[in-house]
Amino acid sequence: MLDKIAATLQWLPSYFSREIARTLNGERVTPKHIYFCICDHYEPYWNGADKTTARTRIQRWLNEYPKIADTYRDSDGNRLKYSFFYPEEEYQVDDLNALAELCHAGYGEVEIHLHHDNDTPENLRRTLIDFKHRLHEQHGLLSVDKVTGEIVYGFIHGNWSLCNSRKDGRWCGVNDEITILLETGCYADFTLPSAPSDTQTRKVNSIYYGVDKPGMPKSHDWGVDAEVGKRGEGLLMVQGPLALDWGRRKFGVVPRLEYSGLLGNFPPSAERVKLWIDAGISVKGSPEHVFVKLYTHGTQEGVMKMLFDDGGWQRFFDGIEKYGNDNKVMVHFVSARELVNKIETVCAMR
Repeated sequence: MLDKIAATLQWLPSYFSREIARTLNGERVTPKHIYFCICDHYEPYWNGADKTTARTRIQRWLNEYPKIADTYRDSDGNRLKYSFFYPEEEYQVDDLNALAELCHAGYGEVEIHLHHDNDTPENLRRTLIDFKHRLHEQHGLLSVDKVTGEIVYGFIHGNWSLCNSRKDGRWCGVNDEITILLETGCYADFTLPSAPSDTQTRKVNSIYYGVDKPGMPKSHDWGVDAEVGKRGEGLLMVQGPLALDWGRRKFGVVPRLEYSGLLGNFPPSAERVKLWIDAGISVKGSPEHVFVKLYTHGTQEGVMKMLFDDGGWQRFFDGIEKYGNDNKVMVHFVSARELVNKIETVCAMR
């Protein structure tokens, strides 16, 4: 408990400072466009599962998700294109073939997830390059940069420990991870938020650029905001909403955290949808475009039960539809790659 309190105190000052600045600068406006993206830490072998259990989990998604995606559409008539961040260490050819078939049918995209511990820069670089080539060349996944011809990817760090950010140094080991991600074709990181973990950055509710500080861990703790009319330097960091939820209080007093996770014991709701949007994650200079990046662990049985059996998907889409109708805003469902494409489009505006 004390560790969680200490970790929270790291980011609370910047959270309150940002909220005050948004009020003073007139940035608390009803958005015109809201972009929803779900980035799934998709781990079919979670909790040491065997092959049969893993394939059962994957098959559940193959059977159930297309029915969900075909039922709900955004303001442009598009279905939600799911983002499966698949762990390199769980790679199996037949598993990826099955998931690739779902993606090629238009229901999602695969990006890179990685759990590693006590790693080295050289091994990390080899791992990322090898995995992106396997995904692209064997399964037709990932994107190709139209200018450079390089295979590019979105990234989520396992155990939230991007750039060796845990205080005990576990679950990474590489202080120059930001540089290696850039060098190997990472177009954006989607790891955050990670509260109440000590890996949470001071900078919250932001789209910004993380720049490596040679030899130092947690280089992405702060950075320069993505901004209209400017091209940033470093790795694009796309954070999900992190907020104090005064509508849910521990002991009736202390606000609980909204940390953008769709979990078995934390289902979506209309109230949560409003909190996500009110976080106002946007490109500096364009508060009318709000980006809502959420996460889940979709192959865990508790999450699948919540989503597929207990009405989680319906509450998710109903909450979004209600907000859109009540506030007359355009709602867009996007993959991680499409989200970044839109961010870059907004940055290029004059």
